[in-house]
Amino acid sequence: MTLFTLSGVTYDVPGRRLIEPLDLTIHPGRVTALIGRNGSGKSTLLKLISGQNRPSAGRITYGGRDLAAWSPRDLARDLAYLPQVTPPAEGMQVEELVALGRFPWRGALGRLRAEDHAAIDAAITRCHVAHLRHRLVDTLSGGERQRSWIAMMLAQGARTLLLDEPISALDVAHQVEVLDLVQTMCRDEGLSAIVVLHDLNMAARYCDHVVALGTGRLLLDGPMAEMMTPTALMAIYGLPMTVATHEGHAFALPR
Repeated sequence: MTLFTLSGVTYDVPGRRLIEPLDLTIHPGRVTALIGRNGSGKSTLLKLISGQNRPSAGRITYGGRDLAAWSPRDLARDLAYLPQVTPPAEGMQVEELVALGRFPWRGALGRLRAEDHAAIDAAITRCHVAHLRHRLVDTLSGGERQRSWIAMMLAQGARTLLLDEPISALDVAHQVEVLDLVQTMCRDEGLSAIVVLHDLNMAARYCDHVVALGTGRLLLDGPMAEMMTPTALMAIYGLPMTVATHEGHAFALPR
């Protein structure tokens, strides 16, 4: 079974087409990077497959079912979306933030049950924020905050994680921390992740597959090794790059 299948998908805003007719299949159980230059359509595509926006034309299926046929509650139980700019969490402790992930299971007024507390505790432990559970979210470092939001996604019970530029405001140490967490969860627990990234070297290090866009068009869809060539990088970024390897990992530098 495929994770997402897009058939002839377009997305228009007044006076402009952001996604050209797009056919794409994304498979489960791995970390897929969405890359491309600014304005290439990465975040737009993520919003489409998350159900945040509906395509202007074409069809999207998730788990073999038309995405539009999923009820909002069922979709929220299976798929979690982290936007580029997270909502304010003023006055909220980490434990309270993570508990919001149980909303699709209990509703706005439902009490937390034993299974909810277990899911919250498991997510907090898995994301290494147990020592922060009573800290206010807005007092955390960027990396701590991102791990707390990912813990909320896990508390949903979601099997698919969609993350829009989760490392854009983080230093290198926290970038590694967050992407290592996502990669490990996918490999150890069979989760699927689709991550919008600008840092192509981080994408090469932590992702299994790459989807590259340019002005709303599909430029590349394949294993990460297919991106890490001077020819592919020139086609994606319009910039000459040198590709080398170190300890088995490829990296690219502008010439």
